[in-house]
Amino acid sequence: MRGRFVVSGMECAACSAHVDKCVRRLDGVYEVNVNLISGIMTVDYDERQLKPEGIIQTVTNAGFGAQPYVEGEKRESEADKHVRALKRQFFTSLLFMLPLMYIAMAHMMHLPLPPFLHGIGNVTFQLVLLIPVLVVNWHYFSSGYTKLFNRTPDMNSLIAIGATASVVYGLVALYFIYIGYKAGDMQTVESYLHNLYFESAAMILTLITLGKFLESMSKRKTGEAVVKLMDLTPDVATVLVDGKEKEVDVCDIQAGDIVVLKAGQTAPVDGMIVHGNGAFDESSVTGESMPVEKTEGDTVVSATTLAGGYVQFRVTKVGAETTVAKIIELVEQAVSTKAPVARLADKVSGIFVPVVISIAAVTCLVWLALGYPLQHAFNCAVSVLVISCPCALGLATPVAIMAGVGKGAQNGVLVKSAQALELMSSVKAVALDKTGTITKGRPEVMHIAARDEKMLLAIAASAEKLSSHPLAQAIVNRAVLEDIELCDPENFENINGKGIRATIDGKTVVGGNRKFIESYCQIDEEYIQSAKQFEAEGNTCLYFAYDDKMIGVIGVSDAVKSDSARAIAELEKLGCHVVMLTGDSKAAGESMRKKVQLSEAICEVLPEDKERHVQNLKQKYGTTIMVGDGINDAPALAAADVGVAIGAGTDIAIASADIVLMKNSLMELVYAIRLSKAVMNNIRLNLFWAFFYNSIGIPLAAGALFVPFGILLNPMIASAAMSMSSVSVVLNALRLRFFKIK
Repeated sequence: MRGRFVVSGMECAACSAHVDKCVRRLDGVYEVNVNLISGIMTVDYDERQLKPEGIIQTVTNAGFGAQPYVEGEKRESEADKHVRALKRQFFTSLLFMLPLMYIAMAHMMHLPLPPFLHGIGNVTFQLVLLIPVLVVNWHYFSSGYTKLFNRTPDMNSLIAIGATASVVYGLVALYFIYIGYKAGDMQTVESYLHNLYFESAAMILTLITLGKFLESMSKRKTGEAVVKLMDLTPDVATVLVDGKEKEVDVCDIQAGDIVVLKAGQTAPVDGMIVHGNGAFDESSVTGESMPVEKTEGDTVVSATTLAGGYVQFRVTKVGAETTVAKIIELVEQAVSTKAPVARLADKVSGIFVPVVISIAAVTCLVWLALGYPLQHAFNCAVSVLVISCPCALGLATPVAIMAGVGKGAQNGVLVKSAQALELMSSVKAVALDKTGTITKGRPEVMHIAARDEKMLLAIAASAEKLSSHPLAQAIVNRAVLEDIELCDPENFENINGKGIRATIDGKTVVGGNRKFIESYCQIDEEYIQSAKQFEAEGNTCLYFAYDDKMIGVIGVSDAVKSDSARAIAELEKLGCHVVMLTGDSKAAGESMRKKVQLSEAICEVLPEDKERHVQNLKQKYGTTIMVGDGINDAPALAAADVGVAIGAGTDIAIASADIVLMKNSLMELVYAIRLSKAVMNNIRLNLFWAFFYNSIGIPLAAGALFVPFGILLNPMIASAAMSMSSVSVVLNALRLRFFKIK
């Protein structure tokens, strides 16, 4: 069974790693995924051995909050609450920290102070101002020391140790100042008076909180795409009850209800139009800006807006089954998974904090062993503790994944897993199904051979009007497109596997395959040659005779999408070897290959053989994408490194795919690959910055430049640098929000 939980209180990669480790130890747990950014934990477990309450209790015992995840729950209010709490915490800290800094630094900057703030009064007032700062930031200490004593130290442990060391040092200094005053030893008093470190403790806590405040605001922005998706559907809708319109809560709508939609209103659920027509703005779901005209029999997608018109539609899907709910589920599923590149960061973060504490202790001991004063050794140790924060490392991957997946969802590219996003960035081969992927998936009239084309279309379309066959519909559509007036046929007869027969103006019309027509009349050689040429290009030919005379041949085929050739060219520019898999004959397949300028076409492929061809491409070229839309594509989609389903395809194909393209266009695949490359470049830059920051920051904080250059890092500067490192990583990920999908 798979359970999802909302975990609160995680602040760095060490936190999420600790939650992961604790839950993974439970009997019956198969797999655990903890996402630091979204706060969602996914657990695969044996429900016979373990209950959700047991998982929640384990997370609680580890020092975090946990509750069951509610599908579609709007958790952005919690994010807002967290931002407000940090904002209040920061400004309260700042209110007391600024006067504390002034009092502590006034003697160095020759600033005026009132008489009662000289001597022992100065020290006492510093302590009084420090206490509120400690109180509002107390959670750093409670959380940090709890995890330290549980032998799972995290970022809060580093902050707590560093701030505690500064406070304890100040209290010891305060004691010696008091003793010095009593003994009249003013030299001792002066020595300790200007090295209390109370202001350092206050500054460290204030800057850390500022960094967390900025980070939380930025992290909230990375999840805005999901939040916007949650806000797309209305809370109320108009439903027909006994023929009268009634406003009801969306949660009360059931499948089969008739929902009324007027211009400007948004569809709350999925359904099918039973009355009326109108233009739908589907940009919220597909990213397509042009409205789509829909009428009776067409589907209505939740979260799309009726730009103009009036429709009544029968509800087919509600709640978690609606399109927008599925999109939200896919996005949250993607950001809850880990990309392979994240494993390095996870491993490093798990051992990072204990190593830093050890480095800080060794730093202090080395400086003392070299004969430097305690103040110097203490300064270096505290700086190491404060500057060495694993936050930047832990945020490097998830914030970029969140921003990238959200951006894709806004533009109709749904990514199901972070792994698929990473693999897509290194794709080497692309296998394309033909029907519904390269082509539109519906037949159109491509060629006409006749002495009088308009007469042929008029007679053929009139005769085919009553047929439900897709080829017949293609002929009727072409006639309508050319504004040809049609007649009502009489004595219509559909002859299975052969063609149709009808009477128009008292004369017999026969249409169908060559063998069927030859039983009625002789076919001219010119029509036979034209038909052979049409068939070589992949067309199905329909012969028509009227009044026992041959009047022409119509070639019908599945039309190529307008942007397929351009998309294939773009894929090859990205370094992909593009292959078409089709069941067509070699002649028809080769014709299609030339038409869209493909590198390779594998023809006469049976549905069950597609998977084998995908495996061959993987062995020959490497990372392979399979794109399809039908039931017979599902095995091949699953076999590919990344399976991509065209959004207009079947539910089975979409379920088997790793990425879903909501628009029926191959250009979306190009955009998806470009987006994945942008996300991976962003992650690599984030990881580089995180590793670079720590590799430079720790030696600098330990005093590596003190002996040759006399440069020593102050703990206050170290805390500012640590905070800004996390903020910079998040801000870098936020650049993905401006990625141009087109």
